[in-house]
Amino acid sequence: MNFKRLMPESTALRAGSAIVLVALLAACSGTSKPKPAELPANPSLMGVRQSWTVKIPDVGFPLTTDVSGDTVTVAGSDGTVVAIDARAGRETWRGNAGAPLAAGVGSDGAMAAVVTTNNELVALQNGKVLWKQKLSAQAFTAPLVAGRRVFVQTADRSISAWDGQSGRRLWIQQRAGENLVLRKAGVLIAVGDTLVAGIGGRLVGINPANGTSRWESPIAAPRGTNDVERLVDLTGSVSRVGDSVCARAYYASVGCVETQRGALAWSKPAMGADGVSGDQSFVYGTETDGSVVAWRRTDGERAWQSTRFKNRELTSPLAVGRSLIIGENTGTLHFVSREDGALLNRVTPDGSAITVAPVLAGNTVVIVTAKGGVFGYRPE
Repeated sequence: MNFKRLMPESTALRAGSAIVLVALLAACSGTSKPKPAELPANPSLMGVRQSWTVKIPDVGFPLTTDVSGDTVTVAGSDGTVVAIDARAGRETWRGNAGAPLAAGVGSDGAMAAVVTTNNELVALQNGKVLWKQKLSAQAFTAPLVAGRRVFVQTADRSISAWDGQSGRRLWIQQRAGENLVLRKAGVLIAVGDTLVAGIGGRLVGINPANGTSRWESPIAAPRGTNDVERLVDLTGSVSRVGDSVCARAYYASVGCVETQRGALAWSKPAMGADGVSGDQSFVYGTETDGSVVAWRRTDGERAWQSTRFKNRELTSPLAVGRSLIIGENTGTLHFVSREDGALLNRVTPDGSAITVAPVLAGNTVVIVTAKGGVFGYRPE
């Protein structure tokens, strides 16, 4: 197993509580990877049209593509941040945070925020840096920009709020750190007037005005006898329909929480590493063995499971129209049926790995590749 040790750069971290970051538990085994399933001929059962493309530097960090109205904000590993009008693929602005990135991007359509590998929170507007602030630890979850504030979750489990214009810290909520956390993007979203964050295996509702907790709901609980076995973190994209928020606990479960009351609706075992997508009827996810799964949103029972991509490394899916759109580390973008996972079409944007979850802006599906290709597609 490969661990990377993060040495604390601030006395805000407790003495002796160095954070260990797990890149991927699945890599623990020394055995060779199983052979990926052969793909059938492309059936081309639905039309997919490439509308535009934009180039950014290579993407090698856990990028979260931000969508605010028709504006899509992306970033490259070198610190480049670009806002794009998804209707025409036109750059609105391009700037640079001044250092390589560890997390991002968060945006409200006007201001964007990222975190650098130097543990700096950087806010940009119209391509210019507004301000920078030092954080207590590294961050891998994209900042959330909402209500003229910037919210940040760091690897020491702290959550903080910063004034969007001045960069002044407004509050910080600190929790007991854990020996192991994931080197992956977690959960930090706004639901109504509540800031909802993933802390360990729980969704936590926070008052955005002062940082006090309103409720906590466990999607997964730590198990096992050592730190590795007990590692539980919520990771990746979530599915929100009204007050219902569904999320994945890394290698443990998928579950849904009613955020109005903070009540767990259901939690089911699942072996996946990336987030989920969904609609009013189903929650969709990809498992680490390449399976694509649909759970019923009402009770979490499995509606269907497809093994067509067995042993392939997939992104979390995006539900659009009659299809789920899934990226693969081979560079292929798959379009499958939301009804049963049947293959509908596939395209290859630029041949480099697709590890960033697809997003939807208006009627445009936006894909980001490892080589920094940003592509806008319009499915039929």
